Amino acid sequence: MNSIRGRKQQGFTLIEAIVALVLIATTGMALFSWINSNIITLNRIQESNAENTATLNALEYMNNINPMILPEGQANLGSYRLSWQAEAATEPRDGAAYPFGLGFYQLSLYQTKVTIQKPDGKFWFSFTLQQVGYKKARELLTPF
Repeated sequence: MNSIRGRKQQGFTLIEAIVALVLIATTGMALFSWINSNIITLNRIQESNAENTATLNALEYMNNINPMILPEGQANLGSYRLSWQAEAATEPRDGAAYPFGLGFYQLSLYQTKVTIQKPDGKFWFSFTLQQVGYKKARELLTPF
C-alpha cells in the first residue's frame, strides 16, 4: 500500500492527450461551422441590401417616366441596367377641371414591369408597379 501512495504521476497519459485533442477538434469544428453560417448570412444580407438600394433607385427613376408617352425603354443606373415595359390597365379618360368641366389632360392607369440586370447582363430581379400616364389633350381657349 505504501508503494501506491508514494508513486507520483508524471505528466499526461496517452488517453488523456487523445481526449484533449478530440475535445479541441470538436470545439474547433463547431466554431468553424458557426463562422461559416454567419458568413453565408452576411452575404445574404449584403445581397438584400444591394437589391433594396437598386429598387429604390429604380422607383425614383420610374417616378419621372410617363408610361403613356414612353411605354418601354432602358436606362443604365450605375452598375446595373433598368428596363421597363408598361401596358395600359384602363382606357384613357379625360381629366376633370376645377370646379367643373373637362381638364386639359387625358389619364390612364398602367401596369409597369421593371427588370433589373446586373453589369454582366444577367437577370437580377424584377417588380411590377402601377403608374398614371397622361398626355395633353386640349389647349386653353382664351375668350380674346
